[in-house]
Amino acid sequence: MSIEAARKHLQTFGLEDRIIEPEQSSATVELAAQALGCKPEHIAKTLSFDLNGDTILIVTAGDAKIDNKKYREYFGCKAKMLPREQVLEKIGHDVGGVCPFGIHSNIKVYTDCSLQRFETVYPAAGNDNSGVRLSCEELFRAANSKAWIDVCKGWQTEES
Repeated sequence: MSIEAARKHLQTFGLEDRIIEPEQSSATVELAAQALGCKPEHIAKTLSFDLNGDTILIVTAGDAKIDNKKYREYFGCKAKMLPREQVLEKIGHDVGGVCPFGIHSNIKVYTDCSLQRFETVYPAAGNDNSGVRLSCEELFRAANSKAWIDVCKGWQTEES
């Protein structure tokens, strides 16, 4: 079970008690926001990409979308999402529960600055009915993130 891998990973940071397992699905941003009782933009969605044969994850705010130009400028190539049928094998979590916790060790994680406007965010915890209540810095640290990056568009500042 991938939620157990996420729980074990979060335990090393003392954050396993932050996992929330609602009865209803949290497989999409909208469903997760309803299930966890927050705004959709506070959902920290984890997107999986093929980067020249390597798998990477980018954690973004729920209202953000990948900006292909920014992605290309940062990574030096076009954004290419992993095909759905490869996600579980390459990451260790399936679509709907992908998160940066308890993943295969060869995967690099990046965190998008679209999340930094929030005190609290909710990434998944390895399955399609879970979330973890974290601060942005807790997320960055627990995800073993390589860097804060700016590769998204479409998100608003908290005041907007």
